Amino acid sequence: MSVHRCVYLLSRSHIRYRVCASTAAVANNTTLHPTRRTFENVSSRHSSSNSSSRPLDTSLFVPLTVKSDEVADGVVGEELTQPLDKSELLKVLNRFYKRKEMQKLAADQGLDARLFHQVFVSFRKYVLEMNSLNADLHIILSDICCGAGHIDDIFPYFMRHAKQIFPMLDCIDDLRKISDLRVPANWYPEARAIQRKIVFHAGPTNSGKTYHAIQRYLAAKSGVYCGPLKLLAHEIYEKSNDAGVPCDLVTGEERIFVNPEGRPSGHIASTIEMCSVTTPYEVAVIDEIQMIKDPARGWAWTRALLGLCAEEIHVCGEAAAVDFVTELMYTTGEEVEVHNYKRLTPFSVSNHAVESLDNLKPGDCIVCFSKNDIYSISRQIEVRGLECAVIYGSLPPGTKLAQAKKFNDPDDPCKILVATDAIGMGLNLSIRRIIFNSLVKPSVNEKGERELDTISTSQALQIAGRAGRFSSVFKEGEVTTMQRDDLPVLKEILGKPVDPIETAGLHPTAEQIEMFAYHLPQATLSNLIDIFVSLAQVDGLYFVCNIDDFKFLADMIQHIPLNLRSRYVFCTAPINKKQAFVCTSFLKFARQFSRDEPLTFNWVCRHVNWPLAPPKNIKDLVHLEAVHDVLDLYLWLSYRFMDMFPDANLVRDIQKELDGIIQVGVHNITRLIRATEDQSASPATATSVRLPVLDTPSLRRGRGSKNQRKEPRATDSSLSSRLVRDGLLTKELLQQLQREWVREQSQNGDDSNSANKGKRKKK
Repeated sequence: MSVHRCVYLLSRSHIRYRVCASTAAVANNTTLHPTRRTFENVSSRHSSSNSSSRPLDTSLFVPLTVKSDEVADGVVGEELTQPLDKSELLKVLNRFYKRKEMQKLAADQGLDARLFHQVFVSFRKYVLEMNSLNADLHIILSDICCGAGHIDDIFPYFMRHAKQIFPMLDCIDDLRKISDLRVPANWYPEARAIQRKIVFHAGPTNSGKTYHAIQRYLAAKSGVYCGPLKLLAHEIYEKSNDAGVPCDLVTGEERIFVNPEGRPSGHIASTIEMCSVTTPYEVAVIDEIQMIKDPARGWAWTRALLGLCAEEIHVCGEAAAVDFVTELMYTTGEEVEVHNYKRLTPFSVSNHAVESLDNLKPGDCIVCFSKNDIYSISRQIEVRGLECAVIYGSLPPGTKLAQAKKFNDPDDPCKILVATDAIGMGLNLSIRRIIFNSLVKPSVNEKGERELDTISTSQALQIAGRAGRFSSVFKEGEVTTMQRDDLPVLKEILGKPVDPIETAGLHPTAEQIEMFAYHLPQATLSNLIDIFVSLAQVDGLYFVCNIDDFKFLADMIQHIPLNLRSRYVFCTAPINKKQAFVCTSFLKFARQFSRDEPLTFNWVCRHVNWPLAPPKNIKDLVHLEAVHDVLDLYLWLSYRFMDMFPDANLVRDIQKELDGIIQVGVHNITRLIRATEDQSASPATATSVRLPVLDTPSLRRGRGSKNQRKEPRATDSSLSSRLVRDGLLTKELLQQLQREWVREQSQNGDDSNSANKGKRKKK
């Protein structure tokens, strides 16, 4: 027996060991928040079953490729035993795969059936295709093939291979600790160090709840206002400064310091995502608290509510959120003082639907849930000789304000407003009557799937409450529908109580994702997020916000070389992924950034083809809105990467100019719609925007169950449909014309038959 053989046999006790089901020891504690245990007993009553015992979504685990380089001691294995018979080796491996005991042991180590199969396929390929194996594995396999070893001895090497291709198996406990979101109150030690007073101003729209909170904010030595929209933050910024209280404005795209030297003021008006949770304030105001349940943005309200360092937190929102906020504050040891408010002016539900645009009156607002409906209705209103203002979500803030001012001006001939639910918050409008064109709104469910569904009671009340506001010329409001069949449904919706809020949103932070990346350096950012959400442990008060938009952007720039922190920041940018031009610009920004080449003003101008001409049709207007979003994206990034986006002031100047161009386009929107219709009538313009008719069946649908989710049908381009759509022909006249046509055709047919009979007789 050779010396090498003796050495290997003597050391077999270290190589071949008994297979057991015990898992690896837990690594050093890497919990993000050491004080978390303080409130663990408090929140345990809300905790779901321990996530460590729930099955993992192993479909998220992406296997790595094991390099097939020859190992240093591979030849030694052959020298000590003999070359392996591949056919015999295949039989041995297949027997190992079929052993139930091995599958159970693998499951105890974190390998479910899916992973077990994937690892086996990779392990089998590795063993059969490698020119030489490690000496210890070679000897084990040789012994088994010769009948001198047990097939179970393969298991340690199988698991070693499993952890090579799925490295997360070796650090799963650490990953669970990093993604532990069960007690988010302890993420904010500065807020927990003070005893905060929570005041909830509860009431419907137009009840004065925000007014009372703002009065306390203005009277304080320092304060922060946190709102859901840039328009709301800008409104408080102006009100505060007009009242003689110096106030700065902070949004994702803008910073305005009233102090000429740039020193921060004691008061700040900001969008909710931009509020600081480390700066101390006397008073903080959190507006529209019910948005804490929003599937995409709810995390921002959770962060503000738990983390703001203010002596007084004034929360404004629906009464349906009172119990939930009270329960949430129980986890922080803080009590909630509730002030209830009633609506200042009444509004009523009409007993009659509008049914026709001929029945519109001054002060009416038609609410739609798509831009195409807005285009169509605006055109029909213009055909009737009326003028209307238009407001929808993708318009720049300046354009929205200009349209609102036009509608509110008693000396302006514009007395009708056509808008989406973007009017639900952030604009002061003199509306007498809200008219729902439809009760069906596109939405995204918890799985990220797009669907059509009837609006909720909360949404209906938020929109309907815009009628008859206290500060407007109309002291009483009215709400109704365009279609007669929708009116009883609207009454039913408004008659229901608002669903109570039960959960608050959370979102993984950059620090948590960086810790994940440390353990899984080969994983993509999108995959890291997926694994994080899969492993995340939350109690019954919270949910993890929808991260589909984040993943969409992460996948888009995955091929671009960026460090993880920069990649994460890019992926949190608020962009409209439906706009192809915005997505293309986002990609170009990331690529230029990765090259360490600053995105200068001239570079941006070349990219957006500045200067831009006024729009000639709806397609041009939509493109200008997209360009405005691209400039917004530049400004947003400029506050995160100042060196790489150095020309924010110049970009803001052309954005204001672009806002003016868009305002002119929206002012002449009916002319743009006519131009679009003329183009659509020409076969050469197949790419122009198609506008649906007003009476689209799918838009009138909305009576009842959630199963009625059908996409709108394509526009009927027949002459009769166009005449009805443009108001030149009513349905009744169309039906009468059809009856007369049929009657005439029948008479002509009879006359023709009589004439033919006469001819035959003459013959």
